[in-house]
Amino acid sequence: MANCINWFETLDSTNSEAYRQMDSVDVYTVFAARFQTNGRGQKGNAWESAVGENLTFSILVKPILLNVEDQFLISQVATLGIINYLRGIGIDAKIKWPNDIYINNKKICGILIEHYLGGDKLSASIIGIGLNLNQKHFASDAPNPTSVFLEKGRKLVLEKEMERLSSSIEELYNQINVSCYAIKAKEINRQYLSRLYRMDEFHIYEDTMTNERFEARITGIDSTACLILERRDGFTRSYAFKEVRYILDL
Repeated sequence: MANCINWFETLDSTNSEAYRQMDSVDVYTVFAARFQTNGRGQKGNAWESAVGENLTFSILVKPILLNVEDQFLISQVATLGIINYLRGIGIDAKIKWPNDIYINNKKICGILIEHYLGGDKLSASIIGIGLNLNQKHFASDAPNPTSVFLEKGRKLVLEKEMERLSSSIEELYNQINVSCYAIKAKEINRQYLSRLYRMDEFHIYEDTMTNERFEARITGIDSTACLILERRDGFTRSYAFKEVRYILDL
């Protein structure tokens, strides 16, 4: 399927543009901007991106066959599509739960997904992605950014890489945008866990409710997409997004 990619020189936010055009575009449409004046990250953070150097875009999908309780599949498809794209240009990356992309302990990509429901089905999802492509210097106080240029030492053409990345995500999305997606979902979940950052490794985490720091390993995600952590004494608990913080080894 040919990608429908709409390019803008400047936008407030590609997620916002996707929302504004939600009722008038195709079921898989990309909105890409060379610069965002109000790009958003998780937890309300801004996403730093130098003008014209990175891929900042949103994908609007309308998976009307997907049950609401299976919405995390959208996140898995997006992250695995990015992982596959990066592998194709010689970069081995991991998924930091739920949907950041890391190279070793450095962040190269962030994702913000907004879902829209129609009864018990998912009527639309907007997948906002910021992938550091050609940026060499980062001005913010983010502790661990990196880019394709910093990792590989070569500059890439935004439009060409946008097409390749969008196709990589769309290929996986088409596998779950069918009535019998449950079989494919199991394989996608397996792939997601196989690429999970810190999977089965003991590291330090912080409970954001109590500020307790503890050593544990990731053993998987539960049926509600919460992160499962097991401490050395065998105590296991699931954490929802924002309930636990990674302590990075920088």
